[in-house]
Amino acid sequence: MKNREELERLVQEVCAAIKESGMTLSVAESCTGGLLSAAITEVAGCSAYYKGGICSYCNEIKHRILGVRQETLDTYTAVSDQTAREMALGVAERFDTDLGAGITGYAGPDGGEDGTPAGTIYVAVCCRGRVRSKHLQLEPIRAQARLIAAAEVLSMLQEIAG
Repeated sequence: MKNREELERLVQEVCAAIKESGMTLSVAESCTGGLLSAAITEVAGCSAYYKGGICSYCNEIKHRILGVRQETLDTYTAVSDQTAREMALGVAERFDTDLGAGITGYAGPDGGEDGTPAGTIYVAVCCRGRVRSKHLQLEPIRAQARLIAAAEVLSMLQEIAG
């Protein structure tokens, strides 16, 4: 994924597949800051399948709104596979959608206080309660890392809906 035009092409394909499948979608984003939601809502007619999203930058929102367990945040941190999975499940449950996506990470240029390097991102997608996730270790170039993370989620959704 090199640029927004590539992301726009991918989101058009994925949204068509989701619409065709009759499923609904919601997303929970942290390090992408709403980029995925913005890309989805650029597609005309997305309200037929896209119920909404949450941009959850702080742990309080991940826990209180998305339902990420405090134990998960304390044990694994907000930037972890476990948190991304719980974000995907939580947003799907709260928005009552078939599909839910979760993205969390350090896009760069800085990493975590715990020594987690910049460019560490976790993405997860759930389909009716079943979750798949991936760990991405990207170059810590913020704009590029955010695009790649959003594109990875779209590719995962395409596998499910396509």
